[in-house]
Amino acid sequence: MRATMVARAEAYLYARRQLGFALRIEGGELLRFARYADSSGHRGALTTELALRWAQEATTATPLYRARRLEIVRGFAKHLAASEPATEIPPTGILGPAHRRTQPYIFDPSEISALLATARRLPSPRGLRGMTYASLIGLLACSGLRISEALGLHGEDADLDAGLLTIRLTKFRKSRLVPLHPTARDQLRRYVARRDAIVMTTPAATLFVAETGEALPYSTVRTVCRTLIDGVVRPGARLRRRPRIHDLRHTFACRCLLRWYRAGVDLEQRVAALSTYLGHAKVSDTYWYITGVPELMAIAAARFERFGRDGGHHVARS
Repeated sequence: MRATMVARAEAYLYARRQLGFALRIEGGELLRFARYADSSGHRGALTTELALRWAQEATTATPLYRARRLEIVRGFAKHLAASEPATEIPPTGILGPAHRRTQPYIFDPSEISALLATARRLPSPRGLRGMTYASLIGLLACSGLRISEALGLHGEDADLDAGLLTIRLTKFRKSRLVPLHPTARDQLRRYVARRDAIVMTTPAATLFVAETGEALPYSTVRTVCRTLIDGVVRPGARLRRRPRIHDLRHTFACRCLLRWYRAGVDLEQRVAALSTYLGHAKVSDTYWYITGVPELMAIAAARFERFGRDGGHHVARS
């Protein structure tokens, strides 16, 4: 008897997770598809018609979401096809693009300074909250860490003598070392000294804590930072969407690329290093910033135009 679609999906997810893929969102969607297939009475090999019917069942969802649902089933179908030749693999793109990158908001240095100053003034019954948020935001701005990576840091992950952070098994299950500028290291030292004078911590405790000594919840940090950013970034021509705390990571990456473009350095080597530093899965994720930010795109276009005008000779500087 052929296994149910749920059983096949569970086996697929188990195999992928054994390889290190978390598949939290994708796994949930795939199991929803498998339950749909079984409950609708489908038997036999996975078909394109079945996958499309399920993906388009979400009639109130965006086209992007429906395309993403189909893409998840497509990956599963490719896996099944190796052992079930009758499996149909849905063609790529038949429901349109499954991914879209939102143009990042790039903070001005003055906005980051104002954000830090506002964070320091947060009401703080025990005198720690303002310094916690200012130190956290400052670290995000100068290191490009993901917010989850910063909140996941433990005391033992921060070697403040060497000025080195250890980022453990975060997105894509990668670990990496992140060196800190001396000014960032010194600020974190001051924060840790203040923290330890106010609350009891252990090396296993998270680096950034609430005034109770407990780890800062992401939901709380997101809400506080949203309020801080709304108070600093005013609506205007630059504001296509509401800036997020994650945009500090985008700002860090774009500022690095802008400096290198203007200095005329070998961008290929530097981008590979930046990709590793940021913990990107693919270097193409880092190159995206060049096309995702108008200022970078303009510089790249100007350099390419000179490259073509000079007959393909190396363009040293922007």
